[in-house]
Amino acid sequence: MGEFEAIRPYADAEVRPVLERLLADEAFLSTLTHYRFPRLAGPLGWLLRPVLAHYLRREIQGVDSVAALQTRIEPYVDRSIEKASDGISYSGLENLHKGRAYLFLSNHRDIVMDPAFVNYALYHAAHPTPRLAIGDNLLQKPFVSDLMRLNKSFIVHRSISGRREKLAAFQTLSAYINHSIRDEQASIWIAQAEGRAKDGDDRTDSAILKMFHMSRKDEEFAAVMADLHLVPISISYEYDPCDLAKARELYIRASTGSYSKAPGEDDASIAQGITGHKGRVHLHFCNEIRTPDNDARQLAQRIDGEILGHYRLFPVNYLAYAMWEERDAQLAVPAAGELFDAAELARAQAEWQRRLDACPAEQRPYLVMQYANPVRNQYRSRAGAL
Repeated sequence: MGEFEAIRPYADAEVRPVLERLLADEAFLSTLTHYRFPRLAGPLGWLLRPVLAHYLRREIQGVDSVAALQTRIEPYVDRSIEKASDGISYSGLENLHKGRAYLFLSNHRDIVMDPAFVNYALYHAAHPTPRLAIGDNLLQKPFVSDLMRLNKSFIVHRSISGRREKLAAFQTLSAYINHSIRDEQASIWIAQAEGRAKDGDDRTDSAILKMFHMSRKDEEFAAVMADLHLVPISISYEYDPCDLAKARELYIRASTGSYSKAPGEDDASIAQGITGHKGRVHLHFCNEIRTPDNDARQLAQRIDGEILGHYRLFPVNYLAYAMWEERDAQLAVPAAGELFDAAELARAQAEWQRRLDACPAEQRPYLVMQYANPVRNQYRSRAGAL
């Protein structure tokens, strides 16, 4: 495992020492104190931090493996997930074979919650949780890196600038993903493209697929992809807690040509994504792609068809599409009132209007786009016009 030392998740033997390191980390304890006791953390932080450390030490007593840690924190994660949603559903899990490692490739809307919901679904269906890809841009603080690597996360180096260094990093990443699935029988989750689809347009980047093949260039692309047992996952959120922030970013990019993140913006997005209201959430585990195309772009389009075709459209999506200036006149998209009952539609109309009212007028088209794009994409997919 030496070649993967810088990116791999922590092993069982490292769990205890890393937990002890976290309990002595002032930055970690301060962050947790502010999250748990926002009003008292300032004046009484000096008192609350050691109390919190003592509580945590008692909670993790006897935890000496990654599986034991996930089992211990599972009730807290479940409560956090369920508190911020109006119900989670999932389908397609019956098509997964116990004992087989998969390459799960999903659309990407939320930094933390996408893999959290995947873990939630797999854990409750008695499947092993996968190893999770996370960009190093989100690991600015050592304790964040420790927490993520304890939870089976491996690091994707995105902040490297040199071309040669990037190629070396992708080569290592490719080798690690193949090693994990083939040699260690450990599944992998990774997003279909770098960064969240802030405009709601879920597309697979063929460069991601080519990266999987980089470490096995002497083999056919299709054979390598078949060997990795690729399973697309379609993740659908009724409401995106970060939709207003995404609309603002898209507006600034369109107006100025660029966008610079403020310090702590990623942290704020993570917190909002975790705690913000999401309405209903649905995950669909698509069938394994057993006969992949030998061309990365063709395979990417095939994956898009699976993800877009199984995306669950909610009333808000149809409401947004009806007012979208870029809707496709060639598509036979029914009105929301034809698909949903009056009570459900009324609730959606009230919530959608609340979000529109909270969005500055000049940014509103970008809010509408986020919710409307999945409708156009799915109906184009049905018509074979992706």
